[in-house]
Amino acid sequence: MISGRDLDLQFSDNLHGELTVAKKPLNIGLVGYGFMGRTHSNGYKRVNDFFHELEYRPVLKAICGRNEERTKEFAEQWGYESTESDWKALIARDDIDAIDICTPNNTHAEIAIAAAEAGKMVLCEKPLARTTEESLPMVEAIEKAGVANTVWYNYRRVPAVTLAKQIIDSGKLGRVFHYRANFLQDWTISADLPQGGEALWRLDAEAAGSGVTGDLLAHCIDTAIWLNGGIKDVSAMTETFIKERVHQGTGEKQAVTIDDACIFHCHFNNGSLGLFESTRYARGHKALYTLEINGEHASIRWDLHDLNRLEFFDHSDQGIVRGWRTIHVTDGDQPYMDHWWVPGLCVGYEHTFVHQVADFLASLSSGEPCKPTFRDALETARVCDAVLASAKNRAWTDV
Repeated sequence: MISGRDLDLQFSDNLHGELTVAKKPLNIGLVGYGFMGRTHSNGYKRVNDFFHELEYRPVLKAICGRNEERTKEFAEQWGYESTESDWKALIARDDIDAIDICTPNNTHAEIAIAAAEAGKMVLCEKPLARTTEESLPMVEAIEKAGVANTVWYNYRRVPAVTLAKQIIDSGKLGRVFHYRANFLQDWTISADLPQGGEALWRLDAEAAGSGVTGDLLAHCIDTAIWLNGGIKDVSAMTETFIKERVHQGTGEKQAVTIDDACIFHCHFNNGSLGLFESTRYARGHKALYTLEINGEHASIRWDLHDLNRLEFFDHSDQGIVRGWRTIHVTDGDQPYMDHWWVPGLCVGYEHTFVHQVADFLASLSSGEPCKPTFRDALETARVCDAVLASAKNRAWTDV
């Protein structure tokens, strides 16, 4: 992972034009032109502007999509050199080094396995697939082929969250007792909202696999495992508030089989307790993601709505000044920030994808895997499956 000043010092002459690093092209074939296609494309386009020390340079070689007109529009807007309408043709191209999968969840496995078997690097949007059963062959194909891979759990790359990881790993919190996280939205409350189709596939279980569990809680779970270690068992409940919606594909009312809301608690392997909540029915919240960790000596909390700040409580502080402090994560000795602006000036959501591209490119040079790998993301899939099974059976479920 790129953080701190080390790499900038190593290549500091670049800033003065005294040293240039030849860039190796990495030809990207992107599958999908939706929201995630935009965030990934932005990451590829901006990464070398700021992470100048990287050996590789992403080349937007081809974009693949089902709608020819929209695919061409996307290519023109983002600067892709060519288009494809069939992802199999994209994978077959000799001029493509890496396949980036930004499609609905039900297509991830087939594309990723084919790409790995063709010897392509694979970057896959989260979650890895709809289920653990569907995800495992992807991991096996990736590892058999030995190709570079990563899964886009981008919240790991928020500088404040990365700083939280560094603080936890330093031992400052001591023994961890509690981990709690939530991810709240409100965009599906209307009963008139249809399910399925290009824009609303997240409401269709056939395409998405699950609702808020795989879409939102998967982010919370991945971050939790990264920060606090593995999850041992879970006890969950889910709810689908609107039981039927018109399906855009058929025009008919069909049963809604995704989870609109999910709450679960769990035991972590380190003995701490976890509490997680996610819903798309929290009026007033568009994307409220918060996490808090309580340890023996200190606590940490973070809020996506104020993503450049990390709150920290240290019980070892002198009593008269003991209290929550706010760390403004914008200084050059804090994760990733030496590559951006001057201290005090902030980065945003889009920068997390630039950071993941930077880490992926750096991993190609170092030979170290770019976390989370497919294998790492499989663990999150297992937890999601256990959560859904627990809610269905109304029982504690081992991961």
